[in-house]
Amino acid sequence: MPDFTTLLVSELFYSIQGESTRAGLPCAFLRLSGCNLRCSYCDSRYTWDEAGRVMHLDQVHAWLTDFPGALVEITGGEPLLQEAVYPLMHQLLGVKREVLLETGGGVAIERVPTEVGIILDVKTPDSRMAEQNDWENLTLLKQRQQAGSRDEVKFVLSSLKDVDWALDIVHQYRLTELVPVLFSPVIDQLSPALLADVILQEQLPIRLQMQLHTRIWPDIARGV
Repeated sequence: MPDFTTLLVSELFYSIQGESTRAGLPCAFLRLSGCNLRCSYCDSRYTWDEAGRVMHLDQVHAWLTDFPGALVEITGGEPLLQEAVYPLMHQLLGVKREVLLETGGGVAIERVPTEVGIILDVKTPDSRMAEQNDWENLTLLKQRQQAGSRDEVKFVLSSLKDVDWALDIVHQYRLTELVPVLFSPVIDQLSPALLADVILQEQLPIRLQMQLHTRIWPDIARGV
């Protein structure tokens, strides 16, 4: 039977929110172990390379009491692979925490509470994981938006081919009319200036997103 009381945790850390429309805000991060994807540019391979540690939900709540006013982000790996993440989200909402969930887009989001802000990462061709996208998730975003959710969609882009592909998805699903859309370049593969030029040419309300934490702490790969 699924375990509804414990999580396999990669790391817990308190830092600045480095991505999403909440970038710059203090945030308590719960990074869960395990992932169903193997993206070409992955910067958190340790979430599935390392075993992680088992933590009871009560232990997670106890850790969070040190940061009572901060955002809480549940990320991974892929957090929706663990059944206990659902009671955790409900419990956090029950004590009036603002909760974000970052998901790779390959697992259905239909069970995520609408009060949780989803950061949905749509995988592009150069990630080598585009075939794993659950396209029904983009349809579910509309239902969640109508219920008052504060979700957003992110594309991590490695090339101009990726950019063109992402723009097609944005147009097909009319995403900019629905949620904030973020384009994030893989820095050593796609020039941020080149991506900025494309966004300006398109004249769409797409946000160019840089990883703020990598600017603040360029020599630290984990726990920021």
